Amino acid sequence: MLDAYRIGKVSRISPEAPVPVVLLEEEDNRIGGAGNVALNLIALGAKATVCSVIGDDDAGKTLIQLFEKNTISTKGIKTSKDRKTTVKTRVIANHQQLLRIDAESTESINEEDSKMLLMHITDLIHEGVDAIIFEDYNKGILSENIIGKIISLAKEHQIPTCVDPKKDNFLSYKGVDLFKPNLKELKEGLNIEFAFDKDAPDFINAVKSLEGILQNNISLITLSENGVFIKKANTQHFLPAHIRNISDVSGAGDTVISVACLCLLADLPIEEIAAISNIAGGMVCEYSGVVSIKKEALLNEIHELLGE
Repeated sequence: MLDAYRIGKVSRISPEAPVPVVLLEEEDNRIGGAGNVALNLIALGAKATVCSVIGDDDAGKTLIQLFEKNTISTKGIKTSKDRKTTVKTRVIANHQQLLRIDAESTESINEEDSKMLLMHITDLIHEGVDAIIFEDYNKGILSENIIGKIISLAKEHQIPTCVDPKKDNFLSYKGVDLFKPNLKELKEGLNIEFAFDKDAPDFINAVKSLEGILQNNISLITLSENGVFIKKANTQHFLPAHIRNISDVSGAGDTVISVACLCLLADLPIEEIAAISNIAGGMVCEYSGVVSIKKEALLNEIHELLGE
């Protein structure tokens, strides 16, 4: 996705309608959506390749330029005349967001685009990758068929898979290594409702139900102000959130899945995966807008908070 920011000042109300008039001062285009996961990976020293279908349009061209500028490979990108590139335009004035305008295609990609995307991903897997992150935004790119085929290919080549899910395909990620919903997504995905309490059985039973369906290896549940929960087999940990000045929670999930995936590749114990991901997710919430993690700042906080 392309995150477009239109920034200015408001000093009067329009005579045409009771709405503020924004005097535009700055226009900024940034990588958003799953691309923010790639930005986080790059910031932490990894190499990232994005795989998706975008529109054959000006926004798509801008997005490709931004990927290349940030050394993110676009070998897995397919452009399509049948879709428009997702653009989220945020109008900000006097340090407040006034409006967001979304331009996007959310219907499922056609059969031709689906085959081409899968071909790109298959080629990349054969070339060699260390891990695959599914960053699902319910935009019609990831179908149950594509998800299943990629997971099968990953297993065949012993490539770890990590998932940041959304509701539509929530239960399609069977057999993945790390599954990371937030609490709201867990409830929606399983179609259940309960009041969260880490000492009550409802939450743990929901996680067990999830694992019974997906047979995933690790469950990492982000719990907002309640911290994070991680479980692998019969080992589980709750970690509280760190006290912070929260400015904007946008993009925190992108950071968490990026850091968790790299921690998994580093073969860290699950408690450390959760702890470091928890720190990273909280850090990016201190900034306005979607930002990627800063490696040195993260390392400093890990040393300070974990004593390592």
